[in-house]
Parts: sequence; C-alpha cells; structure tokens
Amino acid sequence: MTVQVERRGAVATIRLDRPQAMNAVDAQLGDELLGALTAVAQDDAVRAVVLTGNGRAFCSGADLRSGFEPNEEGRPDVQKALQERFHPIILTIRQMPKPVIAAVNGAAAGIGCSFALACDLVVAGTSSYFLLAFVNIGLVPDGGSSLLIPERVGFARAAEMAMLGERIAAPKALEWGLINRVVSDETLVDDAGALADRLATGPTRSYAGSKQQLNAWQFSRMEAQLELEASLQQEMVGSQDFIEGVSAFVEKREPRFEGR
Repeated sequence: MTVQVERRGAVATIRLDRPQAMNAVDAQLGDELLGALTAVAQDDAVRAVVLTGNGRAFCSGADLRSGFEPNEEGRPDVQKALQERFHPIILTIRQMPKPVIAAVNGAAAGIGCSFALACDLVVAGTSSYFLLAFVNIGLVPDGGSSLLIPERVGFARAAEMAMLGERIAAPKALEWGLINRVVSDETLVDDAGALADRLATGPTRSYAGSKQQLNAWQFSRMEAQLELEASLQQEMVGSQDFIEGVSAFVEKREPRFEGR
C-alpha cells in the first residue's frame, strides 16, 4: 500500500506513503489516493479530511520513471495519466462536501503542489516549499495548477512560478496568500489535526455550501482548464526540449534548451 488512511473520530487523515521516493506519484499511489479520497468523500461519518505525506516530503510530483505508460510514439502518455488519474483526484478534493486540509511537510512540487492547493485550507511546516518545476524539463504546469495558483496569488506571481521554476518557501507562500498558515515542522501534524477537529465539530453543510459557492465563482472553468493543460502537456512531451530536460535531470547537469 502506498496510501494510509487513519480515522480519529470524525477526522480522516490520508497519508501518501512512498517516503523512499519523496511520495512521487506512480500509478499505484495515484489509484490508491483516488480510492481513499472517494471513500472519505462518501462517508457521512467523516466530517473533515487531512491530506499529508509520510517522510520528508508532502509530494515531490509525478514519478517520471514509472508514472506513465508510453504512447504510440514511445513518449510518456501524460495526457491519459492526467485525464484518468490526476484530474479525478483534484476534482474529488474540490467537490467533496466537507473541508479538506493540506498539511504540507517538505516539498510540494508539480502535481504535489496541485494536491495541496486543491485543498480548502493549507497548513505548511516552516521548512516546506512549493514548486512548479515543469519548466525545468521543458513542460508546462498541469494538475490544475494553471488555475489554482493564479486564483490564489494573481497573474504576476503565477507567471513567476510557472516560468522561473523556483522554490517558494512556506513563509513567502504565506506572504503571497498561496497558503493559509505556517507552523513549526515539529507541530505541523498536531496543528493540522487541531484545525481538522475544529472543522469536524462545525456546521458541515455550511462548509459544503461555502465550497460550492467558491467552486462556482472561482473554479467554474476547472474541467475545461484541466483538459487544456493535458493537451498542451502532451504536446510538450513531444518536444526536443523535453528530451533534453529529462536527460539533463537524469545526468544531473544544466539543460541546453533549443526552443524546439
């Protein structure tokens, strides 16, 4: 199993559990996470959910080595993985009629950043960071990040994250309005749990109504944007810059992009 689910009263805590890979998402983890989220969404006894990662990372992104099937050209079929695995996860978090808290420890990169920012409230440890690293291997943001981030922090900062591919440390993320709270690494689990306890004893239907309102106002175009991301990402996977970016990553060197 690569996902753990713990029930404590009306709070369900979902933990990504591939610590040796910094919780990079392969097919198994993606399928198990979707199953766990679907189960708690449908369980009326669960009134608040915490999403976090075991080990030293929340989630370091998609597993490039084993997270994608090859398409007819032998390139990773990113579009299929996004449509069938990642998009349902993001939509389930946004649409479940109860609050979801991200407790971010360490890296929240790539699709891991999307997992965190799809949640209703984001609590981060002091040493954690948020990263859209796609540009570093010739790709574009996906997993809803091209919608989730500008809705939280505006165009200028979203463009900076997408085009510069630099880490946004938790204190800076709080200053930007990307996340809700920064707490010490040592108390992260307890602080997120205390917030979940508060929500679990609150007016659950009110929270569900608030989510519905916010989704209708800010995320009404989410499914169309997800499809645009998936289509553009598959186009990027066919580029020479992607091949160079991945090669440079594996060889631990600076990429030499040629813009094609």
